[in-house]
Amino acid sequence: MSASFRAPGPDSKMSVSVEFFPPKDALGEARLWEAMAGLRELSPNFISVTYGAGGSTRDRTIRITKEITEHTGIATVAHLTCVGSTKAELVQVLNDYQSVGISNILALRGDPTGGPSSPWVGTPGGLDHADQLVELAIEHGGFQVGVAAFPDGHPASEGDLTKDIDVLIRKEELGATFATTQFFFDAKKWLALVEKLDSRGSKLPVIAGVLPITNVKQLKRMAELTGTPIPAALEDRFGSISDNPDEVRKLGVEIATQFCAELIEAGVPGLHFYTMNTATATMEIAANLGLLNRA
Repeated sequence: MSASFRAPGPDSKMSVSVEFFPPKDALGEARLWEAMAGLRELSPNFISVTYGAGGSTRDRTIRITKEITEHTGIATVAHLTCVGSTKAELVQVLNDYQSVGISNILALRGDPTGGPSSPWVGTPGGLDHADQLVELAIEHGGFQVGVAAFPDGHPASEGDLTKDIDVLIRKEELGATFATTQFFFDAKKWLALVEKLDSRGSKLPVIAGVLPITNVKQLKRMAELTGTPIPAALEDRFGSISDNPDEVRKLGVEIATQFCAELIEAGVPGLHFYTMNTATATMEIAANLGLLNRA
């Protein structure tokens, strides 16, 4: 069974999507399906499934992505990275995806073993940049290819947003049809990124990645892993309640709701929620924004 996802265009309705990571065990898988059931009223345009470094979760990614499509009929977007794989192995992964009806991928370089700020160490016979992965997938055929965007700047760009724009445009020229951002916390940064793309003639829709904050330690760990800065004002707001899970989730939902409202006002083509394999906060935010039971 295959379900297609059409990248949002200038005249289409705003898309809403969610992201999951492959569970490590049967208990985690049960929680995943529970979360999936909890998202029913949201009717996401697509569900993305992450892919571990070096293929560490490749088999689970392929299986879970296939099962999500079969059980829900919702389009799935499977991640694919350059880390730890030869070109021949990447071609095999693309074949595996196609064999189970997956026709949408998110092409990512992936992070080095030491984290996003560590030096990149290539795999002999592999690829070193995401644009090469986009080109490989397009040449392979049968895929709609998405890419990553970084409103706070890619860690390797050292604050050079022009370099990030050049990379995105290169990926668009090679055939990428949409971008999804790393999570971030300032709507003005999304707008700045999009305006720079527009000024270069790009038509690439940039879907905004949203991380509902439900756990302060988890937030800091995610920020460290991705190289995403946490605004000092946001850290201050969570400082006094970090040991109170209910208050953290409540404030996280409030902040994300306001953030999403600002993005919607700015004309964002889509919102992509990093769910951390739970539906509660995402559904509360969506309800606040009137995004449930969308026609």
